[in-house]
Amino acid sequence: MKFVDEFRDANLARTLLDRIHRVCTSQWTIMEVCGGQTHSILRHGIDQALAGSVQLLHGPGCPVCVTPAAAIDQAIAVAQQPGVILTSFGDMLRVPGTTDSLLQAKSRGADVRIVYSPLDAVALACQHPQSNVIFFAVGFETTAPATALAVLQADRLGLANFKTLVHHVCVLPAMEFIGRSPENRVQAFLAAGHVCTVTGYEAYQSFCQRYRLPVVVTGFEPVDLLQGILECVTLLETKQVAVINAYSRSVRSPGNRRARQLLAEVFETVARPWRGLGVIDQGGMVLRPRFARFDAAAGVGVGEHGGSTTPPESDSDADQRCRSGDVMTGRIRPPQCPHFGTTCRPQRPLGAPMVSSEGACAAYFAYQSGSPINTTQAPNR
Repeated sequence: MKFVDEFRDANLARTLLDRIHRVCTSQWTIMEVCGGQTHSILRHGIDQALAGSVQLLHGPGCPVCVTPAAAIDQAIAVAQQPGVILTSFGDMLRVPGTTDSLLQAKSRGADVRIVYSPLDAVALACQHPQSNVIFFAVGFETTAPATALAVLQADRLGLANFKTLVHHVCVLPAMEFIGRSPENRVQAFLAAGHVCTVTGYEAYQSFCQRYRLPVVVTGFEPVDLLQGILECVTLLETKQVAVINAYSRSVRSPGNRRARQLLAEVFETVARPWRGLGVIDQGGMVLRPRFARFDAAAGVGVGEHGGSTTPPESDSDADQRCRSGDVMTGRIRPPQCPHFGTTCRPQRPLGAPMVSSEGACAAYFAYQSGSPINTTQAPNR
């Protein structure tokens, strides 16, 4: 593996790798559901080091990638309203909508700003009382509590000019979507450790029994991933269906109770379209009726170029040539897409998986195409 000579736990990594190869009597197919894990796997060559024993598939673990084009269109429509300051995380700006991105809207004069926390948007609302400050909220259960805190703070401060476009999504319903698919190839899941620090893993018990798929919670360092993979293949080889927490230094069974309370107080779960996958039951969050006044889609109107600000019903990609759905469900690897590295590159992406710093296509382009790009990692969402 690439990290053997440079990683501080190289001896442990070699030991885990050897144990995985010894345990496997056939090749097993495992999916990680975290873009940060995908990048770590490819950066360190873990997928190649496990060839013949484990095939790793890369799931819908990038919330930027699964945000549908219609949601980008919605954000652009809101941003183009007079007196609006639209804020979001930096990697959302280049994600294509149906025709444009937020970065293109900014070039046409929309006031679109990068923030590092939704609380930064609350601060902007305090500083600009004559503007409507909108936070375009994306991410898994990891970043949703911060959005909930921002809404609660705006409520406490009585801010009438702070609003949100909420497109947070939930991980477990996406795993269920894959598990029940007739085309499912996944035999076990590596669960995203950062999500489980919030949600815990109690709900995974019923999931693995229902779909007969083992689940192992793991982290992001190479030895974390190798330990998680070893736990997976041991379960598979012994025909056990169970949930194992291989990230106990950060994850507890009930998760973070305070964060879960925040989510339950501010949001409710609904069916939500995911880019490339379609509508997933209970796959997203919306504001509860008590906080409806902070919903930008309900309170701002329609963009001047005709874009609707109502919640998106479509999951279509901006460019139908993008095979993001096939990539994020493990049906193909990014290099198997005919556009990978040619008509689809980080500078001119066809779809979100090539844009985001957590996207699988961006990871393959960075680490396996011979064409390095900026590999600075965005915070795991």
